[in-house]
Amino acid sequence: MTIAKTGFEPQLGPAIRKRRKQLGLTLQALSDRAGVSVGYLSQVERDNATPSLGTLAQIADALNVGVDYFIAASKPSDGLTRAGTRPRFALAGSALTYETLTADFPGSEMSSYVLHVPPGYASETVSHEGEEIIFVLEGEMDQTVSGQTFRLTPGDSLHYNGAAPHGWANPTDAPARILWSGTLRVLHRKGAIELPELSPKKKAR
Repeated sequence: MTIAKTGFEPQLGPAIRKRRKQLGLTLQALSDRAGVSVGYLSQVERDNATPSLGTLAQIADALNVGVDYFIAASKPSDGLTRAGTRPRFALAGSALTYETLTADFPGSEMSSYVLHVPPGYASETVSHEGEEIIFVLEGEMDQTVSGQTFRLTPGDSLHYNGAAPHGWANPTDAPARILWSGTLRVLHRKGAIELPELSPKKKAR
């Protein structure tokens, strides 16, 4: 398959490997889904083989994305979002609402969201790979990392390893807004509920 030169030449192998890992798939699992041999997939991921358009379409379908995800050229404007025009969304059953700041181009590593946190919200304690940075835009937050709790107010930030058990809460009677950035896509739009259907009073667990 020949891809026209556009100033951005997609790196198919790394993009396919990154998407596979995002979905938690092994090479064998992707092979079974796509109908492509494990050996060939391994070569593609290492950029030692270039799939035909048809084969790439099979791989893309197995990864729940379109072919354009891997071959579309990325423009600077693709990463631009405007205050007040970003669509808000919520994960099913959650009291949080989110604004997406991230551009989903092939090979991108960062994820970033503005989180709108209702009064009294408390998250579960989690741990996972990757790094996280939170920056308080408005209100107050209690962030607990490895058993130590930090009270964060506007302008405060915290950078930590996601492998450390962590959780956070808004213990006040006022809403808060925080900027969350990380190297692992732990949030996905699939299955999200578009506002205003979300009940702002519901507390997620």
